[in-house]
Amino acid sequence: MFIRPVTRFGRDLFTAPDKSITHRAVMFNAVADGEAVITNALLGNDCRSTIACMTALGAKVEVSGDTVRVRGVSALKDAALDAGNSGTTTRLLAGLLAGKNVTASIDGDDSLRSRPMLRVTRPLCEMGADITATDGKAPLYIRPAALHGIDYVMPVASAQVKSAILLAGLSADGQTRVTEKVRSRDHTELMLRAMGADIVTEGNTVTVRRSGLHSCDVHVPGDMSAAAFLFGAAVAVNGGSVTVREVGLNPTRTGVLDKLVQMGAEMTVKNEVAGAEPYGDVTVRREGALRPFTVVAEEVPSLIDELPLLAVLGMYAEGDSVIRGAEELRVKESDRVETTAAMIRALGGEADTFPDGMIIHGSGKVRGGTVDSFGDHRIAMSAAVAALGSECGCEIKGAESAAVSYPGFWEVIC
Repeated sequence: MFIRPVTRFGRDLFTAPDKSITHRAVMFNAVADGEAVITNALLGNDCRSTIACMTALGAKVEVSGDTVRVRGVSALKDAALDAGNSGTTTRLLAGLLAGKNVTASIDGDDSLRSRPMLRVTRPLCEMGADITATDGKAPLYIRPAALHGIDYVMPVASAQVKSAILLAGLSADGQTRVTEKVRSRDHTELMLRAMGADIVTEGNTVTVRRSGLHSCDVHVPGDMSAAAFLFGAAVAVNGGSVTVREVGLNPTRTGVLDKLVQMGAEMTVKNEVAGAEPYGDVTVRREGALRPFTVVAEEVPSLIDELPLLAVLGMYAEGDSVIRGAEELRVKESDRVETTAAMIRALGGEADTFPDGMIIHGSGKVRGGTVDSFGDHRIAMSAAVAALGSECGCEIKGAESAAVSYPGFWEVIC
């Protein structure tokens, strides 16, 4: 796909629903008592993988438009599960199934099979789970086991690993405590609490005890990780302005907005709705030159998915933008440290990489070129944003990967 440069970019729209919340709403309600209705659900490839897995385990899941109706099941069926490209599905299911008296396997595509799973299986095995990985990766094999609670300190902040341990804790004797050095996104804790779990958060420590879940209707707000690419487009094109309606404003997800403001963008929030998952209408505008930004380790969990986007926007700033403490980028759908740097170089920019991040040497402009997405949806969408303000546009190989998290992205951005 070729993205042409533009001189003006303005949008006022709703964005793709939140992928993280959709995953959890389907998965948790599938093992809860009763029936739940999930409205404004994201039905991209990853979330459809979660729906397929929960259906295979015996839950009743019906999809109509962007509404998903889930009837939970108390006794799950043995199953061979296909998680597709979804690391969230794989890691959360590993924790959920560890104490559910089922025999199951979880596998996926080649990209999923390349991602590390020991970070999940090791703490689960400490809890007594009978779970094995294949050379530390998928496929995973889970067998029935009795679980006990543990006190676990996370070596690296990860919402997926934290969630897996907490979900296993719902079926474990005693209490399970997870402590993070830096707080990661908390959608799991918020939803489990709303569904009646015995779960308490104190600072960076979450404690859960054996609990059953009750079904809970969920309205999914707009996904900040998807909206970020629209806000990024407003920043890439001088004079750009984008308003995204009803986008999620969970504080563990809004770090990207802070960085755009640090670069010189203007941001306003209106019509904010409070609640466990707050949302509102966010407008981002750019007028004038951009400043470079710095991301440190403590900030990474709140903007991990947006770092490739920020990196390409760093090309539009005058000076060096720095990302550190982001070693987690190396184990995403691609090695996003290297694929992001490759994207920047292909667009005519300069970047140096480190084991935990990179420096982007911004010149205030982007030439354009041909970018390989490496099948990674975040790389494909970041390249599109970079192309909008470029001199000659960008040819994106593997552009279809954007459908993983943002169906309809190309119709919105072009």
